[in-house]
Amino acid sequence: MPYTPIIGTLGYVLSPDRERVLMIHRNARKDDHHLGKYNGLGGKLEPNEDVAAGMRREIREESGIECVSMQLRGTISWPGFGKHGEDWLGFIFLIDGFEGEPHEGNHEGTLEWVPRARLMELPMWEGDRHFLPLVFDDDPRPFHGVMPYTNGRMQSWAFSRF
Repeated sequence: MPYTPIIGTLGYVLSPDRERVLMIHRNARKDDHHLGKYNGLGGKLEPNEDVAAGMRREIREESGIECVSMQLRGTISWPGFGKHGEDWLGFIFLIDGFEGEPHEGNHEGTLEWVPRARLMELPMWEGDRHFLPLVFDDDPRPFHGVMPYTNGRMQSWAFSRF
């Protein structure tokens, strides 16, 4: 059977001093699969949209800012991650240049600038704790990982860099 995941983007916006990260606290919708968790910004790729354009659109829609500089930090295959067990393939970006001021929130939750040093203290998906250090490290090579989920729980994590 062919692997046909939902393709998405996930971006972490750095403050100009590179000390804080813009995160969304998913606290707005009771039926949200991510309710109560903190996450980067992003979402599903639209038809006829490349991943960079999709990331810029999601950042604009969710925060009101415009990306002017971003790097692809990695990709992750998330088999079984979706609310109903759907597979996801995510492109993970670090946004290190933007214009404008972010909104206070959107239909998914509150936007908050979180100190980088405190990211791991936030309630988040268990799996995020494994790949977030790779997003912010100094290795210029992108990472490529696979993180299967079953019933909302991470089963394993493996990645490579080239």
